[in-house]
Amino acid sequence: MSTLASPDTLAYAGLDLRRQLRDKVGMFFIVALPAFLFFVFGMGDDESYGSANVAMYVMVSMAAYGAVTATTTVAGAAATEQTMGWGRQLALTPLSPLAFVAIKTAVAMAVAAVPIALIYVIGAATGSSGNAVDWLASAGIAWLGSALFAVYGLAICLVFKGENAASIASGLIVILSFLGNVFTPMDGLMLEIGRFTPLYGYAGLARYPVSEGYLPMDAGHDPVWLLLANVCAWTVIFAALAVWGLRRRRERV
Repeated sequence: MSTLASPDTLAYAGLDLRRQLRDKVGMFFIVALPAFLFFVFGMGDDESYGSANVAMYVMVSMAAYGAVTATTTVAGAAATEQTMGWGRQLALTPLSPLAFVAIKTAVAMAVAAVPIALIYVIGAATGSSGNAVDWLASAGIAWLGSALFAVYGLAICLVFKGENAASIASGLIVILSFLGNVFTPMDGLMLEIGRFTPLYGYAGLARYPVSEGYLPMDAGHDPVWLLLANVCAWTVIFAALAVWGLRRRRERV
């Protein structure tokens, strides 16, 4: 039987997922905070926006924020576990490194689905409107794209030392969300700066089914190639940082 599908691996995956979901503080920032921000910034705003309305535009933004917070938190915790001694304990078990990575990836993506599902349910109940493609495509892009920030979480926690690395990674997500045009619409110089930040391309792609790249306040238009280039560039950067951080730690052992 494949190690990835063995009973021990599945049992560990189930335990890890339940541990993540029972973390009340972590789940507050992953689920409750994005839902609250949706309420503050756009719930029930039925002004037309693209093929949907403003409420749906904000809903997608907040769901994306919750998803990246989830993947960052889970991946960051995984990196911290490896560097704080838990990795040595796992090395004594039949769990292979590949299985460990697969489990953490699956758990991160499962947790990321929670804020997306909850915020979309809230949006559907409070006036967010769009066609079927808007709903399905934006949710799918927000969910799949959040995997980029699992790489980000690993990179930050491998580069920085100590137990606070995961908190640093999560805290930076808030700043990057402001710069990435996730919380409030930007224009002018701040928008130009924001286009080079990690969340900009991801959030823009998640909202693309609704907005087709047109920005609020007539601030311009983002072609899909620009958003994809942003995501690809930051994926390479974060992956390179993660590899460098891992090699540096191994050299010190």
